[in-house]
Amino acid sequence: MLFKPALPIGSSLKAVLAFPSTYSIGITSLGYQVIWTKLAQRRDVDVRRLFTDQGDPQHRNCDLFGLSLSWELDGPILLELLEKQKIPAWSYQRKDNDPIVFGGGPVLTSNPEPMAPFFDVILLGDGEELVSIFIDTMKSIKGLERSKQLIELAKIPGIYVPSLYSPEYDQNGSLIRIKPIIFGIQETIKKQTFNGNILSHSTVITPDSAWPDIHMVEVVRSCPEMCRFCMASYLTLPFRTNSLDEGLIPAVEKGLPITKRIGLLGASVTQHPQFIELMEWLDRDELDGIRLSVSSVRANTINPKISKILAKRGSKSITMAVESGSQRIREVINKKISEEEIYAAARYAQEGGLKGVKLYGMVGLPTEDDDDIESTSNLLLNIKKKTPGIRIILGLSTFVPKAQTPFQWHGVNPMAEQRLKMLTKLLKPKGIDVRPESYNWSLIQALISRGDRRLASVIYEIRNTKKKLGDWKKAYKMAAEGRLDQQNNKNFHLPPPPEWNKVIHEYWNIKTILPWTHLRGPLQPEKLIEHHLLLKN
Repeated sequence: MLFKPALPIGSSLKAVLAFPSTYSIGITSLGYQVIWTKLAQRRDVDVRRLFTDQGDPQHRNCDLFGLSLSWELDGPILLELLEKQKIPAWSYQRKDNDPIVFGGGPVLTSNPEPMAPFFDVILLGDGEELVSIFIDTMKSIKGLERSKQLIELAKIPGIYVPSLYSPEYDQNGSLIRIKPIIFGIQETIKKQTFNGNILSHSTVITPDSAWPDIHMVEVVRSCPEMCRFCMASYLTLPFRTNSLDEGLIPAVEKGLPITKRIGLLGASVTQHPQFIELMEWLDRDELDGIRLSVSSVRANTINPKISKILAKRGSKSITMAVESGSQRIREVINKKISEEEIYAAARYAQEGGLKGVKLYGMVGLPTEDDDDIESTSNLLLNIKKKTPGIRIILGLSTFVPKAQTPFQWHGVNPMAEQRLKMLTKLLKPKGIDVRPESYNWSLIQALISRGDRRLASVIYEIRNTKKKLGDWKKAYKMAAEGRLDQQNNKNFHLPPPPEWNKVIHEYWNIKTILPWTHLRGPLQPEKLIEHHLLLKN
């Protein structure tokens, strides 16, 4: 462990920080480590960790229960964790002696509404500064009644208290607005952004993580390219880089006494303006023996020098997100790389001594047709032809519309499942290792990504099930027919949810009132509409 928790004082807030998966997965999450460290370094907070398979010793009484969501499908697990801790799942059921349940992470920052009735407080955006403000405020209001605590928290920029906001619907069940129910709190809650030039790194290194004994260092945050579908770019703007001398090098040096495995993380690490200098520093003789890995890189930033250093430091391959082999589709989604740049990246990887390239592709993107799928197949086969002997892996996913992006108005293309199978059939016999993600998972992701508060009863219904697509469809049908116990109607009158296809597959007009209309990401809605209308046919 790189970080030693502070010794809590007797009057400290008692907190639990949960992760909706096993310890080996959760402890690998750099975001989880950052928030845990922010809490654990304070003497006025006694924080315990909780995972689905283990946890630290429980508090007898708990003031705060926190959970971060990075993936839509982890949402229902929150309810199981709460029930095991004997905490009421619905926020309206909690009394003064129950903990304040707070959450954060990309899923809750982009569209918290499907999960909103289960949280007392949602922290929108980067946690580095907002968590400290939240804790300081909790200390100052600790003696107040629960309802008054929530009102005080709702006044803080970046803090969303769902129970204090009412969704209103017209007679057809369409959302009209979401507005505060009391005077004096924010009408629009804006995501908070950490603008420091020293980003995060691991504070826990363990052989029991999914990536054993790796020291992770955040190189960049967000991405300057702004692909129209990408929440990792749009939701986390502006693009920020970790200072080389004050952030990156000291962070790597902290990990070296403990491990020889270093992971460089970010949506596009090679776009750090001093990435070459960092690689040259890592290439020094005194660092012989370290194993280096990098997350996804941009194809047109790869060169033989970078590949050679990666191979020398134990990397076997590089990973590039190309999304589509069709130049037309890449222009539609604002993926500013050419076919020749992709071929060159694979060639440079091989020349540098790397054994493989992994490409991320996507099907079901707006305006896509079968010709575009054929172009993707041709691209992969041409890479294989132009760089014989290199191992090629294609990770395939279905386009899922994400809130706070220019493609949030688009639905899931029903042809996507067929196109996943088509690419697998075209490429696998040719020696391409095709790894398609589940189309059914994509449908559920889209449901949660675009859903509103009416989805909460469905999420509650499918807890403790196997959470397969059939479980979701059955529960959703019950909700649409008014056969679910709409417990979230205790605070607000909510009509039945719309048809399944309307949420998942349908294109929404840009005048549609969105479930996250009262929340603001880095860009104003007008700017997202402008980017949406740039879609090329």
